[in-house]
Amino acid sequence: MNLPEPSAGLPILSILIFAPLVAAAVALLLPAGRAVRWWALLATSAIGLFSLSLLFGFDASTAEFQYVEQRAWIPLLGMEYALGIDGISLLLVLLTTLITPFCVLASWTAVTLRTREFMVCMLIMQTAMTGVFTALDFVLFFIFWESMLIPMSILIGVWGGSGRVYAAIKFFIYTMAGSVLLIVAIIALRLETGTFSIPALMDQPYDLGFQLWIFGAFFISFAIKVPMFPFHTWLPHAHVQAPTAGSVLLASILLKMGTYGFLRFCLPITPLATLELAPFVLWLSIIAIIYGGLAALAQSDLKKIVAYSSVGHMGFATLGIFSLVQNGTVGGALVMINHGVTTGALFIAVGILYERLHTRDLSKSAGVGKHMPVFAFFLGMFCLSSLAFPGTNSFIGEFLVLGGAFEVSLALAVAAVPGVVIAAAYNLRILQRVAYGGTNNPDHSAVADIGLREICLLTPFLVFILWIGLQPAPFIGIMEASIENILEIISRAQP
Repeated sequence: MNLPEPSAGLPILSILIFAPLVAAAVALLLPAGRAVRWWALLATSAIGLFSLSLLFGFDASTAEFQYVEQRAWIPLLGMEYALGIDGISLLLVLLTTLITPFCVLASWTAVTLRTREFMVCMLIMQTAMTGVFTALDFVLFFIFWESMLIPMSILIGVWGGSGRVYAAIKFFIYTMAGSVLLIVAIIALRLETGTFSIPALMDQPYDLGFQLWIFGAFFISFAIKVPMFPFHTWLPHAHVQAPTAGSVLLASILLKMGTYGFLRFCLPITPLATLELAPFVLWLSIIAIIYGGLAALAQSDLKKIVAYSSVGHMGFATLGIFSLVQNGTVGGALVMINHGVTTGALFIAVGILYERLHTRDLSKSAGVGKHMPVFAFFLGMFCLSSLAFPGTNSFIGEFLVLGGAFEVSLALAVAAVPGVVIAAAYNLRILQRVAYGGTNNPDHSAVADIGLREICLLTPFLVFILWIGLQPAPFIGIMEASIENILEIISRAQP
């Protein structure tokens, strides 16, 4: 796949990548507290609004990379500063830029110590995450991939709960282990082809043995990030100990780096290996769906429930992606976006509840909805989305994934269905306990309902849940051509 000529005009992608870094530098000069909070909110909101300009010039009918920027970087080693987006990365870039202001807003009263450093870490994270989804040079991609590791570990280790140090170290070790395999695969591809260009590495006639080794390195690295079973054990610790904003960034953006890696690298660069090993990945996805759901059902900590639910939901994403059929792969990509919206909203809701009750225990939160009816409404809608209720965003994504699974194998689809039932069980359990409780609830009469700031924080998530659920065509249309191109590459490679 050849890289189109660099786009003329404003370097939008570079601005989106480095504007948060500039904002972080300014934040270091501001006094901690109110000023730095307002600056972070203003900067991230402006960047989010600016990112919407990508939609106006984007051509959804082509799979070619757009808004391309390409400059010589280190010619001696063949490295370039190359950026571009297709339909898949466009949605992930928008998810990143639009959700970060809400992370700032969610931290408004929750983070009171070292607010300057906290906001700086989040802004650096935004730079790294946007870079991952736009880089078209493998070394540049790897630099952005690694750059998010330190600030995320700091967010967990400094502003997390009582077990934050253990959680931060575990997150760092797991992610670093995956990064070692990723850099080995990148070097092997460079030695084989003489280039770090991601588009040039796609659809190349590598022999099967080479592809299997590269796929294995890619797969473990990205499976840790998703995380897929059995590489998931770092996730509950990180989510439970992270501050609310950290949990939202982790669930909404960072986990998507893994599934994005599958779509961007595993499928088009190692298509023969993908065909060989797809059945193995599909059944691992089924295990993740069932295991994640059952583990969530067994928890009493609200954050742990949402954390383990992520393992199950991302299992649907990988099930769809590796079905290698149009409906399934489109559904898997849509599940990525839906999970970012719904699970991010749920973590914010849990954070709001924790600020008031200073507990995340289900039994101690029982019946609080009677005194917080507006909060209970939002929580109910987010739980309905998480269980894939018709009319919500998650329904259409999981419906397409199950349809793709049926095309591949009846047994595979039937095995995935219990995951939907289990998701309904743990989400309805949350809703029943928090909104209604039982006959002997704790006294929550002094607890205040959510205010204007929190309503403004939660409403955009609800809008997208209903928008994607009731009118998914615009979101599917943006990425459809890119996914068709990936599946064509696999079709051409098939013996």
